[in-house]
Amino acid sequence: MAERPRTILICSCEDTMPLDAGAVRRACRDAVVVEGRQICRSELDRFRKAAATGTPIVMACTQEAPLFGEVADGIDNAAGVTFVNIRETAGWSKDAKAAGPKMAALIAAAAQTVPETPFVSLNSDGITLVYGNDERAIEAAELLKDHLDLTVLIKKPSGVAPPRVTEFPVVKGTIRNARGALGGFEVTVDDYATPVPSSRGALTFGPSRNDASSRCDILIDLSGGAPLFPAHDLRDGYLRADPGDPAAVLRVVLKARDLTGSFDKPRYIDFTADLCAHSRSKIVGCRRCLDLCPTGAIAPNGDHVAIDPMICAGCGQCAAACPTGAAAYALPPSDSLLRTLRALLGGYREAGGQHGVLLFHDAEHGGALIDALARYGDGLPANVLPVQVNEVTQVGLEAIAASLAYGAAAVRFLTRAKPRHDIAGLTNTVALAEPILAALGFAGARVATIETDDPDALGETLRAIGTMDSAAKPATFAAVGLKRDVVRLALRELHAVAPSPIDIVPLPQGAPFGTVDVRVEGCTLCLSCVTACPTGALSDDPEKPMLRFAEDACVQCGLCAATCPEKVISLKPQIDFRAATAMSRIIKQEEPFHCIRCDKPFGVKSSVERVVAKLEGQHWMFKDSKKRLDVIRMCADCRVEAMAEEQFDPFGAPKRPNVRTSDDYIRERDEAARKGDN
Repeated sequence: MAERPRTILICSCEDTMPLDAGAVRRACRDAVVVEGRQICRSELDRFRKAAATGTPIVMACTQEAPLFGEVADGIDNAAGVTFVNIRETAGWSKDAKAAGPKMAALIAAAAQTVPETPFVSLNSDGITLVYGNDERAIEAAELLKDHLDLTVLIKKPSGVAPPRVTEFPVVKGTIRNARGALGGFEVTVDDYATPVPSSRGALTFGPSRNDASSRCDILIDLSGGAPLFPAHDLRDGYLRADPGDPAAVLRVVLKARDLTGSFDKPRYIDFTADLCAHSRSKIVGCRRCLDLCPTGAIAPNGDHVAIDPMICAGCGQCAAACPTGAAAYALPPSDSLLRTLRALLGGYREAGGQHGVLLFHDAEHGGALIDALARYGDGLPANVLPVQVNEVTQVGLEAIAASLAYGAAAVRFLTRAKPRHDIAGLTNTVALAEPILAALGFAGARVATIETDDPDALGETLRAIGTMDSAAKPATFAAVGLKRDVVRLALRELHAVAPSPIDIVPLPQGAPFGTVDVRVEGCTLCLSCVTACPTGALSDDPEKPMLRFAEDACVQCGLCAATCPEKVISLKPQIDFRAATAMSRIIKQEEPFHCIRCDKPFGVKSSVERVVAKLEGQHWMFKDSKKRLDVIRMCADCRVEAMAEEQFDPFGAPKRPNVRTSDDYIRERDEAARKGDN
């Protein structure tokens, strides 16, 4: 629940939906609940009176949010107003009479405070490059010349008439590559040339050159070719349209006119480089975020990766997949989302709701489908609790585990029939959750995606979900902390309330949990794996040769296996629910070798003896001198002293044979031939 009591106003919207104030009071015990029929019009004084108390308000209406906000601004001591939609999401449904617990749950969740989202600024001076094939690019530029600083780049300028007055540059060339975003595009152009001023019937161009570079704030692509960027519709400042579609070109022109000035964009991802498990010592381990980012906003940066906030479009797949929590979603943070789910499902249960199904959706696609289903169809089922997030792909395993632990019966993700970008990250999250839920006794299709653009199909799919039991005694934990900690907490709580919990669950390849298998007989305790491990899952002992492993810290990045010189380490994805409280287990330990001169322990006894056995009598340096062989059995300090005392010459190798030339080989061949003749 919220940190302090609130006033809740619920309205039947002119009796178009039934209200259950009792359910709201049960879910929001510390709140004052005010009912109304037309609070936005004839009963507006009820809102004014509530606002004048200075108590934070939850207004169960989003359609008239501008009106209520304006009224609140005119009241001196009015506190903040939070708006929540209970009409399209609950009241406008054929199940409206049974939707009281859902309305109460939505209001309880809305009362939760959410951390402010950090922003980055994009600055555009209106410097624009229009890229096209022919005069249609110039025609688009004519519409923008009074608003933006334009340059037109034409790929195939054959037959383009020269302007009577040069109001903006027209050049030719082909964009080879482009990078950046609004306010900071950089393009590389091949076959670049400028027109000669004496062009008469058609533009003629001077000598061309490759590798020309240009910078611009806005990039308008009317070339009709392949997009210049992956997930191009998510790239701020890159506007693309089919040149053969005048309406699409006009929409691009109108949008470009508004792209001057300073713009605030959410910083979707909080990134902590120290937690990143990408690589160590130029050996690559984890690539999850790099493989999933649809916009190319993530790039290697030494041992870590770097996320460009100007390019990042906020899909959140990197944060959902990041095994260490180095990349964490900020809109909202994972612990804040779990607190909202806790309030939602707790309120639903307290208001009498059963068999709740969470439906994660975005505003643009999912919100529109839910509205259409409410206005023109049967509405959402009474047990379906919609949860609006910025992008459904931001939802990770922690939210799924927490949802089932808090008492949800199932979880669904609403996506487009043809998503704007690859949703492999969400698919992987679902595939990771399924074996965990099944192994813990949550039978049936507990988590899945619904891929549709049809509101009726959405309704049919939701109503076809069979009744599934939720946890008998749902968890009530409050999630606080970093993403990795939240994931582990949610999984432990899920295990605690599961119908038939087991301790170890095998997981698919790529899972961020697991153990390592080490062929102990081949391990030399060189401890390269300890040096490479980014999370401390592998550790040593400063007092004696030892390799330890803490499964709870392992993220299956693979750096240990890639670094091991003996190649004796392999990964085994699984989740061991005992690992959080288990001590580090010893994989291998040996006695240290004691220096034969000062008796100080150093190295590993078996390794030193193995080196001595390999060199004795085999290498020229150790063939005839026991003293030289004894140097290997000494610690570093004694080794230096012994070499100085005995005046060992490290370069005192036997005389090398003379260099052989072609003449030597020819002479030997001729001599062998003469002997053969005789």
